[in-house]
Amino acid sequence: MSYGATAALQAAVFQHLAQDPALAGVAIHDAVPPGAPGTFVLIGPEEVRDASDRSGAGAEHRLAISVISDGAGFLAAKGLAGAISDRLAGAQLALSRGRLVSLGFERAQARRIGEGEVRRIDMTFRARVEL
Repeated sequence: MSYGATAALQAAVFQHLAQDPALAGVAIHDAVPPGAPGTFVLIGPEEVRDASDRSGAGAEHRLAISVISDGAGFLAAKGLAGAISDRLAGAQLALSRGRLVSLGFERAQARRIGEGEVRRIDMTFRARVEL
């Protein structure tokens, strides 16, 4: 098992999302920006497990991607989350290290944060990487 492809996976996911016309004008971060106004996408926490087999080394990544918005209601945030899910599910991404075998949607949770003025949708994607 290796954690070696994690940066390559994050970079490929970022590039793939940044090229999506549905996300034009929406900032994509890997840390919550100071003040965090408006709507943005956050490539967040990741859990990695060994997925090696007889054919070689591999890892299963569970990658969290969030849509965070201070816009009224959930509709706009859910629209962005749906676009992200559509864009990533089954995507064939080229990694600078390792080879992406599969990428799929696993689950999502939509909720209000704090006093309810901010909406957050956390999605988890499962990626299988061969090293």
